[in-house]
Parts: sequence; C-alpha cells; structure tokens
Amino acid sequence: MSARTAPGAPAAAGPAAPWHRGKAELGVCVFLYVLAALVLVDAAGLDAGPAQRGPVGPAAVPVGVGILLLAVATLLTVDVLRGGRGSADTGEDVDPSARTDWRTVVLLIAAFLANAALIDTAGWIISGAVLFWGSAFALGSRHWVRDPLIAVAMSLGSHFLFSALGVWLPAGPFTGVL
Repeated sequence: MSARTAPGAPAAAGPAAPWHRGKAELGVCVFLYVLAALVLVDAAGLDAGPAQRGPVGPAAVPVGVGILLLAVATLLTVDVLRGGRGSADTGEDVDPSARTDWRTVVLLIAAFLANAALIDTAGWIISGAVLFWGSAFALGSRHWVRDPLIAVAMSLGSHFLFSALGVWLPAGPFTGVL
C-alpha cells in the first residue's frame, strides 16, 4: 500500500509554526509599554508643591506622553497580531563590504574632545568653532578660508540663540564683551 492520500482528503499538516514566528515587531511593542509605564510612574511621583497655579501641574505633559505611548503600543500590537508587518528596508547607498574609515572616526572624536577640553577656558565661541571646523575637516571639507569662517559664524550664532533663550554658554575671554 502506498502512503498517498485519497482525492478530497485533507493533506497531512506539518508541525505548526510558533505563534510568534514572524512577529519581531512585538519586541518594539513591549519596549513601548515598558517606556510608557516608566513615564507614567515617574509622572505620578512629581510633586507640584506650593508653586503650582491652576489646574495644570508639572505632571500634565509626562502623563500625556505616557498615555500616547500606551495608545501607540496598543495600536502597534493589534496591527502586528493581525498580520501587519513593517516594510523591508531597501537599504541605503552603502557598501556593506567596505571597511570602516577609522581616520574620520578618530578625527571626529578629537574634535569633540577638543571642544570638551576648551569650553571652560576658551568659552563656547572658540570651542564651538573648533568643534564645527574639526567636524567639517573630518568629514572631508578642505576649504581653508570658508570652513573656519562658517565655523565661527555657527558658534557665534548658536551663542546668541542660546542667550536669547536664556541659556548662558561660557564666554571665555569674551566675557563682558558679548
């Protein structure tokens, strides 16, 4: 006798795939639920104290963000369980077999470390200009006049922008001048 099935008879099913197979997006859902719980627990511990005026206290925004995180996590969970899947990444214009350009990485790290070392003594204007120029140089720009001018303009602009917002960056030798 052969092991063939008769016409019209159901075919023998193989082992069933686990319910979570192909649902890696559920990990994102779990992360969003945990994040929402952390935000809501932290918001519940905020104490307004006597400074609160009106019905809106300091916990209003965190509670709103926590509720929105719960809503997004729930909608995403329902979508994933119904079979929804994220679109596959088409990739970027990057060669995955290319080696890492360690020179660029080291130059960027050096620019950030120079900024950190200079900011207290030289102030933001000088350390920011070093950061901006060093980053441009590390990423391949070799305009020896234009790049430093743009770096100084960016550090001055950001210094004035933060000053207008009430955030005072270290001025270094320019204290009292700007």
